[in-house]
Amino acid sequence: MKKFDASYEFLKEMYSDDYFPDFLVDKIKAELEKVVVFLETGVTDGKQIQEKFDEMTIAINDLQEEFEENDSEVETSARESIAADVIEILNWFDVDIDVEEALGERDW
Repeated sequence: MKKFDASYEFLKEMYSDDYFPDFLVDKIKAELEKVVVFLETGVTDGKQIQEKFDEMTIAINDLQEEFEENDSEVETSARESIAADVIEILNWFDVDIDVEEALGERDW
């Protein structure tokens, strides 16, 4: 079972931008980390992996209202930051799923 790079910094761009409240970025990070923990179990079934990414994406979708309540939103730079981390996860675990497919459930 392959372990993810413990030194990798998730959502670095979002954390460095005051527009995004850290406590909400923490919630997105937690969703990304759930996918990592799942992949660290050694699962290789593409359907199961896609389902996990769908769960993550839907959970992030559900945070949009909370971002708005805090004068923020999941917008272009946030989308790019999340997608970059998803690409890193996919590459690290050699998952043959395109980032657009992995994030297919997004509405941000």
